[in-house]
Amino acid sequence: MPPSSGCRARLLAAAVSALLSGCASLSPNHEAPPADRPPTIDRAVTQAALLASYLETLQRLVQGAAAEQAEILSSARHDFETAPTPSHELRYAMILATPGHPGTDTPKARQLLQELIATQETLLPAERAMAFLTLQDVDQTLALTAENARLQASSADHSDHDRYAAAMNKRLQAEVDDNARLRKELDDANAKLAAIANIEQALHKPKAPEGTPQ
Repeated sequence: MPPSSGCRARLLAAAVSALLSGCASLSPNHEAPPADRPPTIDRAVTQAALLASYLETLQRLVQGAAAEQAEILSSARHDFETAPTPSHELRYAMILATPGHPGTDTPKARQLLQELIATQETLLPAERAMAFLTLQDVDQTLALTAENARLQASSADHSDHDRYAAAMNKRLQAEVDDNARLRKELDDANAKLAAIANIEQALHKPKAPEGTPQ
């Protein structure tokens, strides 16, 4: 079976935890920036926050009611269509790839993920990893779906073949029965013709003259 959205969620959680741990281990060694210089942006913190938002979205999507699922899908689609940034595209693709809700669309998710990977330099390292992971899930899901469809088609073909064979056997048996009936009728007719011929032969047999010894 393909990895579920829960599996992706656990991997996301692990990634977030690892990034946050890395940030915590670095924090004691960091000194406060000078007052005249703006603080530097910690990429690990940024990625952790971004992955945490992905995790929260997937959790709400999987656990939410149908109305909430529809709202999450609609919001992600709107964000992607109005501002098609790599992050918005990845979020939308991950939602489409998640099974268990009416908006699941693995072929569309695969298309979006392939586009992202083709321009992966626009993604953060953690996003790049998630794009590859989600694409692997989608590829496995589509492969299993195709195999299931092939097996069902093969089963249907066998069923059609069995029905055709049964119909042909029934027709053949009917023809055998008809031939047997016709042979019996022909034998009866021949017997009747033979009996009639014997009667006619007896009727037309010349009589012996009177007084002639028989």
